[in-house]
Amino acid sequence: MQVVFKVNGFIPTFALSNLINLMKVIFTLVMALLSLSPVFAQEEDHIRKVLQEQQSAWNRGDLEGYMKLGYWNSDSLVFIGKNGPQFGWNKTLANYRKSYPDVQAMGRLEFGDLNVEMLDERHAFVRGAWKLAREKDTLRGYFTLLFRKIDGKWLIVADHSS
Repeated sequence: MQVVFKVNGFIPTFALSNLINLMKVIFTLVMALLSLSPVFAQEEDHIRKVLQEQQSAWNRGDLEGYMKLGYWNSDSLVFIGKNGPQFGWNKTLANYRKSYPDVQAMGRLEFGDLNVEMLDERHAFVRGAWKLAREKDTLRGYFTLLFRKIDGKWLIVADHSS
């Protein structure tokens, strides 16, 4: 059986079996994408947990723990802040130590307005807000993070905070 369509004077013919095969492929792709949804939701939860653990480490005054919990320990880690791009885990930790030399300077950190967008099974884009309440002032800003799943752990490979 053939299905005939007339389009702009051109009459392509499709075998019904080809159309059915195409529909099967589309159905399979849709089902595959839908099956990823629960997996992605679980991965989003893991990423949110990393950020919660980082927040707790910060609020304990543990900068190294904050870094170890969430940042990729690599010279390729990039942190973009008011001084432009800075590369490397050690450089990022040194910058945090310089900016926040003690618990009073660190204050109390809160993350909010989190939006986790799974890009694929190994990458996620995260947007959010941060608030740092200290005795003398309260600082606020926003961040975007690129997470990558490395050796089974979700780690920040790029951080743009303002």
